[in-house]
Amino acid sequence: MTEPSHYWIVNTRIPDCFIDSAMREQARDIPIASTLQRDRLFPCHLEINHGQIAAIIPNAIDSISSQIPTESLPIIDAKQGMIIPCFVDLHTHLDKGHIWERNPNLDGTFQGALNGIYRDCTEQRNWNYDDLYRRMEFGLKCSYAHGTRAIRTHLDCPPHQFETTFQVFRELRDQWKDKITLQAVSLVPLSHFVTDQGEQFADAIADLGGHMGGIAHMLPELDDYLERMMTLAKERNLGLDFHTDETDNPESRTLHRVAEAALKYDFKSQIVCGHCCSLAVQDEVTANETIALVKQANVGIVSLPMCNLYLQDRIEARTPRWRGVTLVRELEAAGVNVALSSDNCRDPFYGFGDHDLLEVFSMGTKISHLDTPYGNWIESVTSRPASLMGLSNIGKIAISATADLVLFKARSYSELLSRHQGDRTVFRNGMAIATTLPDYAELDDLLPQE
Repeated sequence: MTEPSHYWIVNTRIPDCFIDSAMREQARDIPIASTLQRDRLFPCHLEINHGQIAAIIPNAIDSISSQIPTESLPIIDAKQGMIIPCFVDLHTHLDKGHIWERNPNLDGTFQGALNGIYRDCTEQRNWNYDDLYRRMEFGLKCSYAHGTRAIRTHLDCPPHQFETTFQVFRELRDQWKDKITLQAVSLVPLSHFVTDQGEQFADAIADLGGHMGGIAHMLPELDDYLERMMTLAKERNLGLDFHTDETDNPESRTLHRVAEAALKYDFKSQIVCGHCCSLAVQDEVTANETIALVKQANVGIVSLPMCNLYLQDRIEARTPRWRGVTLVRELEAAGVNVALSSDNCRDPFYGFGDHDLLEVFSMGTKISHLDTPYGNWIESVTSRPASLMGLSNIGKIAISATADLVLFKARSYSELLSRHQGDRTVFRNGMAIATTLPDYAELDDLLPQE
């Protein structure tokens, strides 16, 4: 039996931040339960017609509204469950994913992670076409089943590797274009762009349709590197995406330098900076100075709560003293566009994860105290990263928008963030998709044989 293309999802709750002001005004006098008021959830019914949201009708009571022609259309009763737009994962490393079993980071340190990646990619030369394709696609399968609509992945680009990696990315982007929108960012030392090969590499990124990126370190040459990158990016109309301040050293202020450079060179394309951990261990005056510059330069920030919690302040036989994450609340309060994302998955930088943005949101909420009130933080894994990726048609719930939605049985944030929500329903173009996750055994032959 084929699924209906025209139906209603009734008795659902949508986070208020996804409801436009006109709809809120329409429902202003509707009495709602205290749970909905506390969690800022909007009770309503959704009409889905041929893959689009055709109507959003406020729900005055916990029953089907008489305004809805329920007798003529199929109904999905959400039973007060929450609906959000499909997820958007702004910062991932699909090319590194799922190599933990063959190159684990047994001491859990940042240097141990770097060593593990170097062994796997450069010393052992494991990242051939088949290996990369299958591991990256495994990550896409997980993301899709969990409800992710768009992903930006950083791609390691040592000289011996980047052509194969770019080829695999191109093919996966084309193969998955109807399921997941994929973007790529180069991951290299910033010094690479001032070498003789730097301009050719920038051309290769532009040809890929990607973004220029790399790892910023507090070096005397940093300002020169940033000037060169912004010049190359301007010439090719490319965005920039940096790893900044992934350290607990308060003297590390690469985020500050990126924002300064953006203003100095009048860089208008979108810049995203990830990690920004050292901001949280700086004094308040220093941190606020950087935050003000970030806002002025329109730099987007992406926090990676799980990976940073895992790696930062790790010292053998000692309990960590801080959480590793950046000042997300202060950045958001200053008007900076702040997203949360997955980062690494089952590789030496983070030995866990499943490409599930709900887990990221749940962990981020608990680590950074983003609850009571929850406000609009659910946008940090949906509409905010979509805007930073330039995807204006993704991460929204609105009339005429594509019905790419995730429906949970959870009726409140407490319920949503207390269980895994493995029974969620994912709608793509208005149709429920299969949400069975791929079996880890699919990758067994890529591991060393015991």
